[in-house]
Amino acid sequence: QVQLVESGGGLVQAGGSLRLSCAASGRTFFNNVMGWFRQASGKEREFVAAISWSGGSTLYTDSVKGRFTISRDNAKNTMSLQMNSLKPEDTAIYYCAVDGARRSTIRIGIPAYDYWGQGTQVTVSS
Repeated sequence: QVQLVESGGGLVQAGGSLRLSCAASGRTFFNNVMGWFRQASGKEREFVAAISWSGGSTLYTDSVKGRFTISRDNAKNTMSLQMNSLKPEDTAIYYCAVDGARRSTIRIGIPAYDYWGQGTQVTVSS
């Protein structure tokens, strides 16, 4: 059974940093795109960042470019999201997700991702 578990969320002041981690179990995902999504209260889930199977390609939503960095460790079957210069508008539940298909390209649509974690809350106070 595939399981994705996020950790690292919490409460931080604006301008601060957090590092989210996603640990996968049940199968290895070294051939799969992995990504982060977030959902703020009352809003739809949105794409944040994704990384190719090799780590050689990354994609970010415009609002986090230059502040967030996605990375992965295929040997450990994990993925991380380093979040710096956090803003109150970054407050959301952050979800780890994996594209179950072996693709060379990164997709940002929610339907492209087959496996999801339970989410971790990130709250940025002003």
